Amino acid sequence: MSLDEINVEIDQYFKTVEDYKKDGYEMMIDLTAVDWYRKKEPRFEVIVNLLSVSKNSRLIMNVPVPDEDLTIPSICEIYPGANFYEREVFDMFGIKFENHPELTRILMPDDWTGNPLRKDYGSGRIPVQFKNAPKVD
Repeated sequence: MSLDEINVEIDQYFKTVEDYKKDGYEMMIDLTAVDWYRKKEPRFEVIVNLLSVSKNSRLIMNVPVPDEDLTIPSICEIYPGANFYEREVFDMFGIKFENHPELTRILMPDDWTGNPLRKDYGSGRIPVQFKNAPKVD
C-alpha cells in the first residue's frame, strides 16, 4: 500500500478533496486537528486521511488553519461521513466548518465554555474524597 502526505492551503482544501474523490479516493477514513501551541504557526492544523481501495493507496492531507479566522470549508458534501468528525473538531478545538449541515457540540454539553483539546485549556482538578477516609486538605 502506498502512503502519500500533502500540505494544502485552506483556499484549495475543498477543491483538492473533491479532486481526490474523483481520482478514486472512495473513503474518508479520519478527520482530526492538531494544536501546535508554541511549536508552530499557524497554531492549528486539520488533518484528513483518505483511502483508495481501488488504488491500494492512502493519503494524508494537512491543512493549516490561520489563527485569525478558525474557519475551514466543510467536506460533508463530498464525504457525508465527515459530519461527525467535523463536529468533534469544532467541539474540542473550536475550528468552524463552513457550510456544515449542523455544526453543534457533539461531546461536551451545549453550555460548556471552552475547547478541551486546546493545549492552553486548563486541565482542572476535581478533589476526590473517599468514604470513611481521613479528610485531606
